[in-house]
Amino acid sequence: MINFMKIKSIFFIISLIFIIPSAYFLARFGLKPALDFTGGAMLELKITPTHVSEITIPFLNGIAEQGFNISSIQQTGDNTFIFKAQDFDQDLNQKFQQEITNFLGDPEEIHFATIGPTLGKELIRKTLTGIAIATGFIMLYVTSRFKDKKYGVCAILAMLHDSFIMLGVFSFLGATQGIEVDALFVTALLTILSFSVHDTIVVYDRIRETLKTHPKLNFTQTVNKAITETLGRSVNNSLTIIFMLLALFLLGGVTIKWFIFALLIGTISGTYSSTFTAAPLLVLWEEIKRRKK
Repeated sequence: MINFMKIKSIFFIISLIFIIPSAYFLARFGLKPALDFTGGAMLELKITPTHVSEITIPFLNGIAEQGFNISSIQQTGDNTFIFKAQDFDQDLNQKFQQEITNFLGDPEEIHFATIGPTLGKELIRKTLTGIAIATGFIMLYVTSRFKDKKYGVCAILAMLHDSFIMLGVFSFLGATQGIEVDALFVTALLTILSFSVHDTIVVYDRIRETLKTHPKLNFTQTVNKAITETLGRSVNNSLTIIFMLLALFLLGGVTIKWFIFALLIGTISGTYSSTFTAAPLLVLWEEIKRRKK
């Protein structure tokens, strides 16, 4: 049986390899918010196929010279594009489409929607509130189920480990690829919180059972035995999810691509942290506790 707890420092180092760059990118660049948070407008147009190749830097400069501040353009199909901008009402939309017509022929409007800045701020507030409430309830639940606060605290630390890495990855993508975070990203973030804790509870439950069935083992040996017995189950379970997400990421639509990617990153990170972060943190907690005594 592999003594995982003997090399727990290596697991912490691996986590730091991802956490430190994540902290750097979040501090330096932050996240690039989509219109869901900042407010603005989204216009989806179907461009004449012969004019698609003309959507270039000169085209964007020409549009900007007319007073239209387009924050991003996303191609969702062979000749379908989403234009995003702030301060873009219905009247400005008509003028914009007229300018588009001058440059690219007669486009077809598929969808136009506006989000006020007040709604964007409200979404940010609700997102932070939702994460705080979810974190609090999860900590209380895990603590009460295992009747020891160290289980609740370590589970939350592992959960935040996954969330922080996912935020860091999207901060990097926002800075280098212009990828924005929207309401779907929030959904992915909250989903990963629950997934991470679910796997952690499986490991913790086996630790509790082993403490009862093998009372002669010390705590470190108990945790190591629990990890060995649950590792195969956790990996196999996660692989089924990862394969499904990979298929969706590669073959799914453009509109859900980065939502799926966020779930993929969170699932991989959650699988790792449940076994190699949450459990070693328990052992570290006990070691610090013994030293104090």
